[in-house]
Amino acid sequence: MLKELNKTSFLKEVDFSKAELESLIDLAMELKFKEKHQIPHRYLNGKHIALLFEKQSTRTRSAFTVAATKMGASVSYLGKDDLQLGKKESVEDTAVVLGSMFDGIAFRGFEQKTVEDLAQFSNVPVWNGLTNEWHPTQMLADFMTIKEYFGTYEGKTLTFIGDGRNNVANSLLVTSAILGVNIHIVAPLSLQPNKEVQNMTLSFSKESGSEILITDNIQEGIYGSDIIYTDVWCSMGEEQQLEERFELLKDYQVNQNLINLTGKNDTLFLHCLPAIHDLNTEMGALCFEKFGVTSMEVTDDVFRSDYSKVFQQAENRMHTIKALLATTCGDIY
Repeated sequence: MLKELNKTSFLKEVDFSKAELESLIDLAMELKFKEKHQIPHRYLNGKHIALLFEKQSTRTRSAFTVAATKMGASVSYLGKDDLQLGKKESVEDTAVVLGSMFDGIAFRGFEQKTVEDLAQFSNVPVWNGLTNEWHPTQMLADFMTIKEYFGTYEGKTLTFIGDGRNNVANSLLVTSAILGVNIHIVAPLSLQPNKEVQNMTLSFSKESGSEILITDNIQEGIYGSDIIYTDVWCSMGEEQQLEERFELLKDYQVNQNLINLTGKNDTLFLHCLPAIHDLNTEMGALCFEKFGVTSMEVTDDVFRSDYSKVFQQAENRMHTIKALLATTCGDIY
């Protein structure tokens, strides 16, 4: 199954089938076991990986760097100040040059077209580390974490609450529908997924049996949820909309009262991070100054609870990216 993915790119979730996504998650769990037991898995010996990042990153950059390095590759980081993308050099020209030097390219930036053009013209595997539309590598870690917690993800109900038209919400919708996970998006009407994403989700759900609910009714959307997932209320580049988002989303905060609405005793909480859950950041302090609140999308008690697996989820970024790199660029088979 995975052997067929060698030399292929991962630009959005629909690039891979249900069976391929499941096999990648299972491989990531195997590689995590090998990591914990110090079993060698240097599937990228002699490879050279480029990281092209227009946006800041903690987890994605660290995960790609450590995953590639531990498997024997060398990694070169090109940040926004190093790149000429679309300014003095076209994406096509950049792709051709980098493809002649590197064995794979990870991109994190704004436009989906950029990562697709890199894949088209570089002639090497390209991996989407986040664009405005999609966040596919995050999904591998998310569903791996769910499988670790419950033993399965099929038939579970995952509810995303907050800004329902951001890249994480889009990716959760489509990936859940592919994998047979019931997916709820709970968001104000103005922050719900666009019709194109909704229609794509419905088409996959017909095959997998996934149940889809998109609503602004918090109680309806939360009830019966096995997993509660949220994200920051302002994505990168939207900070000027903070006051507007707070007014729209203040009732959609994940707190213990909301968790209780699930009616479940074993609810799992996930967040792709970073999270505004206390006053220990500049953004947290700003929100306290502006709104008098000590947390935004999730309260500190939920974030630090036993059923919150956000740091396990973050670590799983590395293990799933290992699986992705080994399969699409490495010598694993």
